[in-house]
Amino acid sequence: MAYRRTKMMEERLARTREEIVTAALALVASGGYAAASMPAIAARAEVSTGLLYRYFPSKADLFEEVFRRASQREIDACARRAAGPGTARERLAGVVETFARRALKGPRLAWALLAEPVDPAIEAERLRYRQPYRDIFAQLVREGIATGEIAPQDADIVAAAIVGAIAEAMASPLTQPPEASATDPERDARLGAAIARFCVQALGPRPRSGAG
Repeated sequence: MAYRRTKMMEERLARTREEIVTAALALVASGGYAAASMPAIAARAEVSTGLLYRYFPSKADLFEEVFRRASQREIDACARRAAGPGTARERLAGVVETFARRALKGPRLAWALLAEPVDPAIEAERLRYRQPYRDIFAQLVREGIATGEIAPQDADIVAAAIVGAIAEAMASPLTQPPEASATDPERDARLGAAIARFCVQALGPRPRSGAG
C-alpha cells in the first residue's frame, strides 16, 4: 500500500518549509546571500542542517525561492502604485520613487536582489524578475501615448532602459557602509525624486497638443 501523508503532516511540512524560507530571507536581508549559510539558516529556523536538504536539494534551490519571494513583494508594491491615481507620467514617477524608497529602507536586501554576485541559477532568476518591472513601465508608457500625454515611441525599449537606469542609479547608494547607508528619509526622498525625474524626462517632452 502506498504511503499517504495526513493533512496534519502536510500542514506541518508546509509550516517547516515556510519557517526555513523566512529564516533565509531574514539572513539575506541583514547580511546578503554571503551571510546566509545553510548552518546559519538552520540555526535561525531551529532545524537541523540535514533537514534543510530534505526541503531544498541545494543552497541554490533555497536562494531561488528566497529571491522569488522577496522580488514579488517589491513587484507587487510597484504594481499597486502604477494602478493608483495620477497621469501616466505621475504614476511612472511614483513607481520609481516607491522602488527607490523601499530599496533604501532595506539596502542589504535590495543589493542582494539587484547586484550582489550570486550563483548562475539565482542570476537567471534576477534577470527573469526584471521583466515584471519592464511590463509595469511599458504599460504606463502605452497609457500615456494613448492619452496623448507621451509622444509615440517603443514602450518596451523605453521600459527596459528605465529599469536599467534605476538599477545603475541605485547600485552605489546600496553599497555604502552601514553607517553611511542608515535610513535618512530626506536623503532617500531626494534620491528617489532625482531618479524619477530622470526617468520621466527620458520620455521626452509632452506633445504640444497632448492631454495632461
